[in-house]
Amino acid sequence: MADATFKIWRGDKESGDFEEYQTDVTEGMVVLDAVHQIQSESANDLAVRWNCKAGKCGSCSAEVNGMPKLMCMTRLNDLNLDEPVTIEPIKAFPLMKDLVTDVSWNYRVKKKIKQFKPRRPDNEDGSWNMQQQDVERVQEFRKCIECFLCQDVCHVLRDHHKHEEFIGPRFFVYNAALEMHPLDEEDRLEDLKKSQGIGYCNITKCCTKVCPENITITDNAIIPLKERVVDEYYDPLTKLFRIFKPRK
Repeated sequence: MADATFKIWRGDKESGDFEEYQTDVTEGMVVLDAVHQIQSESANDLAVRWNCKAGKCGSCSAEVNGMPKLMCMTRLNDLNLDEPVTIEPIKAFPLMKDLVTDVSWNYRVKKKIKQFKPRRPDNEDGSWNMQQQDVERVQEFRKCIECFLCQDVCHVLRDHHKHEEFIGPRFFVYNAALEMHPLDEEDRLEDLKKSQGIGYCNITKCCTKVCPENITITDNAIIPLKERVVDEYYDPLTKLFRIFKPRK
């Protein structure tokens, strides 16, 4: 058992600052354990969001020593406890209180994305013909736990506040899961180009680096979607084909 110091953000959307707390930590503890212990010992009114404590619900997202992380998956023995551990709310969304932010914008965005639209069955028995590699391609995207750490670290949302023009990495992953599904036939490319702002992404890969599920967001989701948009709207041969294609 050892004594450790934590600097935790306390406040609301009007004002706030870091407050310092000391607590005993033991082998195997994670940041969320320490926060709960501080809550119990000296800060009963500390607001923190959490649920599963198993890295599967995404609720306990925060910035630990300046890095977006899940508090339940960040072990204290991986941090330098000789210095204070700073814990603060994620920055891309409005602060509610202490470590809790209002992430409801994300759910409103998700509702605007065109839903899955299956093509007609290939066979008379109502079944489809699919390649296994096409099925496996979208499975990676389904691992997303909507912790919104990728949204938090994205400079377009975090620094430039383009929430009305840009949906962020999480929802490019959601788009990719639909667009690349072997049975889907919906067209989302115009929305990606215009209302969802995929052109703002300059593929820094910061979203991939913070994903706790190790989804290769940039290479496997965003770049392929960008390529589809470019093929549809900027490829000169496609433009020429449109000129001579009969209008419906």
